[in-house]
Amino acid sequence: MNRYKSLQQFLNPHFEDEVYQLAAITGDASFRRYFRLNRGQDSYIVMDSDPTKLDNTPYIELNKVFSEHGFKLPKILHADEKQGFFLLSDLGNVHLADMLNDKERINHYKHLIKLSAQWAKMPAVEHMKDFDRAFLELELSIFLQWLVEAFLQLQISPAERKLWQTSCELLIANVLAQPRVTVHRDFHSRNIMRSEQQWAIIDYQDAVQGPVCYDLVSLLRDCYYKLPHDELECLLEHAFSEFEQQGLISNISFATFKQWFDLTGIQRHLKAAGIFCRLNLRDGKSGYMDNVLPTLNYISDVAQDHPSLVELGQWINNTIIPATIVALDKASDK
Repeated sequence: MNRYKSLQQFLNPHFEDEVYQLAAITGDASFRRYFRLNRGQDSYIVMDSDPTKLDNTPYIELNKVFSEHGFKLPKILHADEKQGFFLLSDLGNVHLADMLNDKERINHYKHLIKLSAQWAKMPAVEHMKDFDRAFLELELSIFLQWLVEAFLQLQISPAERKLWQTSCELLIANVLAQPRVTVHRDFHSRNIMRSEQQWAIIDYQDAVQGPVCYDLVSLLRDCYYKLPHDELECLLEHAFSEFEQQGLISNISFATFKQWFDLTGIQRHLKAAGIFCRLNLRDGKSGYMDNVLPTLNYISDVAQDHPSLVELGQWINNTIIPATIVALDKASDK
């Protein structure tokens, strides 16, 4: 029996003989599939998360933890953990990404900075991995494996490999120097929703214990939306004050905070650019490839402001970006 029929069998007892409509909706970057179920005036979200491909335990357990601490998440109404089927509350279809032309944009971001600080203060619990050196090395390797070698099919020279290793060491040291907090990991415009006049968070199951600036980077240096420079600077100063007030940071200068933020952003964007290519090559999800060049440009631009990473920025700008443009053009011609 295919999974769709099994999914319907999971749903039928919860709706008895009532008629409902099930429509596929855009999924996330994982193996999960989502559907919107409509029954009369009521609507729900149905998640198909095959346990042979994904461990659903963090999704279930962290839902309880974050909800108990007052965050608005999808409620798990019914679940068949063995098969990986979930009936969830419907938070609607308005994401932060849909509100970025709003005249209240700056205020939206300020509210979300405060929310991210509250999230960061959550105590560590089981199912949260540690964003340690091994984790960082694995994340950074995605860039070389999937973007440079698999997508661009480049052989990097010994000098380039040495540059890469030196740069990775700087990025890892930067992350490990920061206070450890609870990190969502994908706190960006497509995972933040506006539901019933509240901010709601989805895709929380990969939460870790990690660097204090990580979610701020996800929010303010979003791979899917580029804030104007003056707005980003203003919001970064606001975040510095908010994090101080919340007790997340103390006895550090704004310059240090900004360096943490910038270098954490480079680490995150290297990983993201690699993941976009992995989604395309391994999972057949080509829709993320439009985000590769903007993400590489982020890395190149920010690296130029930090002497220790200027050479990395030049390599990205002079070698990786031109090769990516050529590869994307070839892919679009197929």
